[in-house]
Amino acid sequence: MKRFFIVYGHYDDNSFNAAIRDTFIESAQESGHRIDLLDLYKENFNPVFAGEEPDTEVLDHRKRIEACDTIVLIAPIWNFRMPAILEGWIDKVLAPPWAFTFKQLVGNYGYPLGNLKDKKAIIFCTYGSPRLAITTFFLNLPIRRLKRGVFHICGIRNIIYKRYFAVPFVEKKTRMKFLEDVKKTAAKKN
Repeated sequence: MKRFFIVYGHYDDNSFNAAIRDTFIESAQESGHRIDLLDLYKENFNPVFAGEEPDTEVLDHRKRIEACDTIVLIAPIWNFRMPAILEGWIDKVLAPPWAFTFKQLVGNYGYPLGNLKDKKAIIFCTYGSPRLAITTFFLNLPIRRLKRGVFHICGIRNIIYKRYFAVPFVEKKTRMKFLEDVKKTAAKKN
């Protein structure tokens, strides 16, 4: 049995992201896994970080991460990044010294030491654009920021990254194929 901590970042319960969320939860529960869902919009999470110490909400989210096996992010990609509410959650919750520290080599040079090495991550992103345009022309892709950046700094190396392209324009058959992929991901044993 796995314990998933889902961080959901979309305001519309009729969106394809909501279908991903619901499909993932249903499939994971059918496979005997446990779910802890954080819906950032419904919980009115304040994404603005101004250097303050972690508040009780951030500390609660960290405690929930500590209790899980896998962090799951579900959000659309707007302007080549996740919505500000989820990006702000990353800034506030996956922050040093809790999520990682730095090993100083000399002066300002060093490398991160991740504190979340025992965690896994799954990222589900939806795009309104076709895959060719996103992967060919734009270098600031979420895969670089999230997978190779944020999660690696935190010590998380076991990362599944799922991207679904041209979502508003695909046929129902393609959407169902996307959701089958979500089901398979949620039901995996390891």
